[in-house]
Parts: sequence; structure tokens; C-alpha cells
Amino acid sequence: MPTIEADRDDADRPAAAAGPAMPGRLRVGGCDAALPLVTDRLVLRPPTADDIAPVVAMAGVWDVARCTAKIPHPLTEQDVAAWFARGAQDLAGGAAVVLLVTERAGGAVIGAVDMNWRETWPAAEIGYWIGQPLQGRGYATEAVRALLGLAFDTLDLAEVFASAEAWNAPSLRVMEKAGLRPDGQTLTVPAPARGTTWQHDRQSITRSRWSQRRAEAARIVLVVAAALVDRDGRVLLTRRPPGKPMAGLWEFPGGKVHDGESPERALIRELHEELGIDVRHACLAPLTFASHAYPDFHLLMPLFVLRTWHGRLTPREGQEVAWVRAARLRDYPMPPADPPLIPALQDLLLG
Repeated sequence: MPTIEADRDDADRPAAAAGPAMPGRLRVGGCDAALPLVTDRLVLRPPTADDIAPVVAMAGVWDVARCTAKIPHPLTEQDVAAWFARGAQDLAGGAAVVLLVTERAGGAVIGAVDMNWRETWPAAEIGYWIGQPLQGRGYATEAVRALLGLAFDTLDLAEVFASAEAWNAPSLRVMEKAGLRPDGQTLTVPAPARGTTWQHDRQSITRSRWSQRRAEAARIVLVVAAALVDRDGRVLLTRRPPGKPMAGLWEFPGGKVHDGESPERALIRELHEELGIDVRHACLAPLTFASHAYPDFHLLMPLFVLRTWHGRLTPREGQEVAWVRAARLRDYPMPPADPPLIPALQDLLLG
């Protein structure tokens, strides 16, 4: 669990603004950050007393707790209440920020993140966990990227770092996707909840590297997608297989447009390669498009509707397929670029 230690004197940390921070704001020196942090799929917000029970249920699971240095096991409501109280004090004092990760649609608590600079300013250490049922969907990476935006865009930090046990491959992968890299340093991490001390390879990202990644993200990548509609008005979704980025998420079939290709020609090629079907240009009806900023590029994705094709639809790349009623499309977890396409498709099929 992201855990905040008791206050200590730290002459190197900038003093917080005079007076306590207002709820939902973080003040550090001359910086004033608004909370919560909102991303495509998530809201990162300070915890309340109503969050104690769901946090106990999720963070108290051994497979979550064992990956952390400070989550007790078993975990009690008193443990979580004390953590919330320390987090509120640190937020008011401008020493750290502790946020629960919640789903933007529905508001369910799914994890937590923190960022602490009390003893390390102008660097800060981050921590994170996601509840077991929702792991593997990119939520931790999305939340960590939001923290990095807070660190570098608002709080004037010079560096952010993190670490994990060598066997904790999912957590290390989150750091990698967020842009943190091994920096050659070793961290000695007290792990009181595990009864030991860990030696970790330190992973970090600097402000300059963050800015470089932001510049690279301005690169536009053109991807094309299709909404295949059957005679019953159902829409085809395909699920990304293991080993691919965002594995396990559902999407509209399609792919990247190559140099010299039109979107229509690229879609005809992709549908044949992925699903073994043949499509005529005249059968592709343009409907809408998505424009989404990923950390490393900006995706532009036109969506075509397709009701007629030739050949037997056969997944060729290890992907699962599902025929889904238009009203149920939001029930399937998708990459963040895909959900904005759903309203136009539902208007077409349900209107």
C-alpha cells in the first residue's frame, strides 16, 4: 500500500504555503495543484471514511499485500483509517499526496497511488497497487502517468523514482511503460510488513526525459477500425491476445495504416490478415473517428461500418471474438481510444 511515514524535519523540502491546504488541493511552495486527477478511465482522488471497507477488501488480499513493503496482512479497518489520517495530514502539509484510484464510470475504488517527497526533494518516490480483479488492464500505468504529470507539470519536481522486487514483473512493466528506467542505483527498502529489508534496482525518470516523451507523443499515428455488423445488429469485437500491448482488452478490428495506403485499403488488408474475410471498398461506410493522446504518440482512428463481407470469419492471430449487442458494448473493457466511438455506433444501430 502506498504508505506515508510520520512527519520529520526536512530543510531541503520547500515549505508548504501558510495555512492548511483546502480539501482537494495540494500546496507545495508556490505550487497549487487541484485534485482529483482525471484521466481517460480513472479519477484519482483523496480517500474518505466511506473508502475504508473497499480498500480493506482489495489491499488485504495476500497477492496484493505481498508485493508491497508496508501493507499488513491481515489488514484491518484500523490500519486503513490510520493510513487515511496520515495521508490527510501530509496533503495539508504539502509533504506528499495519497490518492485512491477509482473508475471514472461508476466511481468504484480499484487501487491506490502515492507520491512522497518529504526526504528526497526535488525528487519524489511513487508507489501504487491495483486490486486483483482489475489487474492487467493498464490502470496502474494510467494512474502512474497521471502522477508524473502532477510531478513535472505542476510541482516542479526534478525526478520521480520507484522500485519493486525483481520477481514482481507486472509492477516493473508499469514503470517501464510510464517511462521509468533503471538508473544504476540500488535502493535499500525497509519492508516492515514482510519482516525484512529489500534491495531494489532504482527506476527513475527526470523532468527532461518526461518533456522529451511529451514531444515524441505529438507524433500522429493513423490507425483504422471497422464495426462489423451482422444480420441481428450485433457488432464484432476482438480481444487482444497475450503478449500484445494492452492484452485482454476488447477492440474494433483493424490496424495501422502503412505509408502510401488509404484508410480503406489498409482496413481491407487488415480484415483479411486478422479475420480471413474479403471486403470491397464500396461496402465500407465511414461513421466517426477517435483522436486520443497516448504517452508515446497521438492516435487518429477513423471507424467504418461494414455489413457485407465474403468468406468465413476466422480469427488468425490468436484473438478471441465476440458478437455484442450495441447496448452492451460498454460492458467490454477497451483501450482508451475505443470507447469514444461507441455513442455514434449506438445512435446508428439503436436510433
